[in-house]
Amino acid sequence: MADKRFGMVIDLRRCHGCKACQVACKSENDVPLGVWRSWVKEVEQGTYPNVKRHFLPRLCNHCEHPACVRNCPTGASYKRPDGVVLVDRNKCIGCRYCIASCPYQSRFLLADEKVADKCTFCAHRVDQGIVPACVNTCIARARIFGDLNDPNSEVRQLVDSHPVQVLKPEAGQSPSVFYIGADDNAMRGSEAG
Repeated sequence: MADKRFGMVIDLRRCHGCKACQVACKSENDVPLGVWRSWVKEVEQGTYPNVKRHFLPRLCNHCEHPACVRNCPTGASYKRPDGVVLVDRNKCIGCRYCIASCPYQSRFLLADEKVADKCTFCAHRVDQGIVPACVNTCIARARIFGDLNDPNSEVRQLVDSHPVQVLKPEAGQSPSVFYIGADDNAMRGSEAG
């Protein structure tokens, strides 16, 4: 997997805000009530009768230069050679440094285990050659997952052939989650969850 770099494109021209991705993630990963590994932010703009609603699916960005990994004092937060950022629950002491370090607010503390948790790109599925649950369940095919290092992969071709945006490029994390057709106001207001 060392020659691979996994990433995701979310084509917001296709996303209808059905939140099937959110539900699939919760079910696949047994995520407790009150927290989310993947969620869909809704942003309403304008005044009646000229109102628009935008959707912004959110998840861990599996950054090339993740602050969460850099700031973890135990090495519990780590990045695999294929770019997937994970948390080793056996090493995590629940200090929340990684949670505070994430500019995308993509991490949370599991209350019962007192360890950090986040989207894993469904590493358990990816390791078996299966796409993440959120990608598999997206009825609009708005989520595309694959190897960014493979010039023939759909995800690489989309990044190369469309104007894409990332959340908070100024944070210098080099996210591996790209958006097509994102509303600028929704992207700027993304820190509100």
